[in-house]
Amino acid sequence: MNSVMLDLETMGNGVNAAIIAIGAVRFDAGAITDEFYAVVDLASAVDAGLEIDASTVLWWMKQSDNSRQQFERNGVPLKEALKQFAEWVGKGAEVWGNGAAFDNAILSNAYRKCGMKQPWEFWNDRCYRTVKNMHPGVKMERIGVHHRAVDDAKSQAAHLMRIISR
Repeated sequence: MNSVMLDLETMGNGVNAAIIAIGAVRFDAGAITDEFYAVVDLASAVDAGLEIDASTVLWWMKQSDNSRQQFERNGVPLKEALKQFAEWVGKGAEVWGNGAAFDNAILSNAYRKCGMKQPWEFWNDRCYRTVKNMHPGVKMERIGVHHRAVDDAKSQAAHLMRIISR
């Protein structure tokens, strides 16, 4: 199976949240084998009909300088980031996200808003948060910068692989 752990950084927490970064890793047999990272131009996400939530902006202001550094990079237009992600994911991906109503749902909505087909089938949506909560004794170990999408995806994939290998 083509297993992918997805993590988004957004400017909201609903399905219509504006995306500022897409991070993902491919994993199998206990190893991360590839990674994807795109910083998204926030204005292009808003132009596509995605929304900024004031409480999330305030939350971001309280995060570490390292976490907020992704805002200093020039992002690619949302449609370009979605195209790049679709090409990277390929066919037949099983896409894991942190919450049944968060990462996968927000990214699916962004594809719809941009008139693009999401690169995975709906039946291949997977919820990492559900599995994580079923195994509270297996602790997550952070890799890299907390709230940097690709680093969070790495942390989540490594944690999921530890859970599954038990």
